[in-house]
Amino acid sequence: MTSTASATQETGGWALVTGASAGIGAEFCRQLADRGYSLVLVARRADRLEQLAGKLSAQYPVECRVYALDLAREGASAELADWLAAEQLPIEFLVNNAGYGLAGHFTTPSWQQHRDFIQLMMTAVCELSWRLLPGMQQRHKGYIINVASLAGLVPGSAGHTLYGASKSFLVGFSQSLALENLPRGVHVSALCPGFTWSEFHDVSGTRELVSKMPGWMWMQADEVVRYGIDAVLRNPPRVVAIPGRVNRTIARTVRWLPMSVSLWLTRRMSGRFRARDRGH
Repeated sequence: MTSTASATQETGGWALVTGASAGIGAEFCRQLADRGYSLVLVARRADRLEQLAGKLSAQYPVECRVYALDLAREGASAELADWLAAEQLPIEFLVNNAGYGLAGHFTTPSWQQHRDFIQLMMTAVCELSWRLLPGMQQRHKGYIINVASLAGLVPGSAGHTLYGASKSFLVGFSQSLALENLPRGVHVSALCPGFTWSEFHDVSGTRELVSKMPGWMWMQADEVVRYGIDAVLRNPPRVVAIPGRVNRTIARTVRWLPMSVSLWLTRRMSGRFRARDRGH
């Protein structure tokens, strides 16, 4: 664990971003800093966090604090919330972004790998929201973005068995949380991007496969993040925020297709882009 501070002046509020060291998480940090938010950057890699915090502090008049933590570890969310309370950092804007993909069919990874995945992708999101939400409610102001995925809005596919299921959970969780908290001045949104240029596919080992996808299906991280921030700041917020016309068309089409047809299309796509999982 490490924490640093560098500031040039006080700003309006504090934002916390998990999975902040790279990709969409780092882009969230940049755009929130540009909007005047001081930042708490959370991820496992302290060196990457320190480097990003230094760049942001040099570029924007905001304070950056770093907390290196593996949210897949049980008790990590409580540890982080206790540190925030001790440091008197009232979080106004929470971005639950930390995540990864677990390749293979369901019985390929060990149960410990599945358990860590569930802890990070679902349990930590719920617990961190639960621990920080009361402060937002008391101040009658707050924003929560749960980074879900287009995969949570379409039928589950073969391989990466829990990924789509976890993102579908985040969508439903965000919808309920949004309805509960809008009267209390807290906005909640599930951001559901499709294919986005980031380190995600390198970490999950799927870069070679997904690179076969046509270029028009991809979005840049800055486009995705801008759409997500604008969606949650709206009044009322866009509770399920799907960036990109192509992604919105896919989600809309799947919603109206018969389930049997959707599953057939998903099976074909899974076979094409997750070929290495075949034969298991």
